[in-house]
Amino acid sequence: MNTRPRYRTVRHALAALALALATFAPLAAHAQDYPVRPVKVIVPFSAGGAVDGPMRIIAQELSKRLGQQVIVDNKPGAGATIGTELVAKAPADGYTLLLASQTNAISATLYPKLTFDPIEDFAPISLIGREPGVVVVNPAFPVRTLQEFIAYAKARPGQVDYASSGNGSGQHLFMAMLASMTGMKLTHVPYKGSGQATTDLLGGQVPVSIPGTAGMVGHIKAGKLHALAVTGAKRSPQLPDVPTVMESGVPGYEAYVWMGLLAPKGTPAAIIERLHRELMQVLATSEVRTYMASAGIEIVGSTPPEFGAFFRHERDQWAKVVRETGSKAD
Repeated sequence: MNTRPRYRTVRHALAALALALATFAPLAAHAQDYPVRPVKVIVPFSAGGAVDGPMRIIAQELSKRLGQQVIVDNKPGAGATIGTELVAKAPADGYTLLLASQTNAISATLYPKLTFDPIEDFAPISLIGREPGVVVVNPAFPVRTLQEFIAYAKARPGQVDYASSGNGSGQHLFMAMLASMTGMKLTHVPYKGSGQATTDLLGGQVPVSIPGTAGMVGHIKAGKLHALAVTGAKRSPQLPDVPTVMESGVPGYEAYVWMGLLAPKGTPAAIIERLHRELMQVLATSEVRTYMASAGIEIVGSTPPEFGAFFRHERDQWAKVVRETGSKAD
């Protein structure tokens, strides 16, 4: 009986196994030593936005725990797709991460011709936290309640502008959903980030917007903006006198600004686990908890699988809003 083909098959199998182990060993060692150089977190929004400030505090504390500098790099524009694409196409080695938000879930539907998948091309690390949006108007605008705003806008279809941090942003879709549910016809004025949108809102160039609460509390308390309603299911601890949108006569309306950390798809599990473990420790520090509380941000700190499931749920929810409102990234 000729056994040579059998031996050749075994020999080839052993050679393939040896090659696989040789390939895996450097990856395992790399993950074990991680990080050996600075880690960059791409924030696909302008500096000063609702999620930029919290990420900078987290980056400071994460740098201490990782033993390497964690750099926040703002890459705003095109509904967060510019910065997101950079991370989607970055090496899956844990050195380029993405601070994601509801805008990333929205862009999965709003931008049908993307060269990457905003959900499936990433490895989830954790949902960090969430906060309600807040409907704010320039004090010169002649309304003081959400009901008054709705009545004012419905009497002037197409004549009331609203600012957002860009096409496809949470600010865009939060207002689009509110307009759809109340019968308002508003004109969208997109900016390349929430910083410039806020500047023009404060200056009166645009009268209304729905940014995240975190960046607005100071302006509201200083009297530079007037809050009409918050978008969460309950009132914000930072704005206890401001009713929710639902309390103001729009049943079923609920929306949150959220932030979470992602890595490129294919990032080694050991690196994801290290980042998740250190991030959970950072979220428990007094520095981060104090900052989040002062900004009205609820800390979540989910597991990677939990964040993945949440991300897909957000995609499906906002896809429904995009279809129902006819929103476009134009």
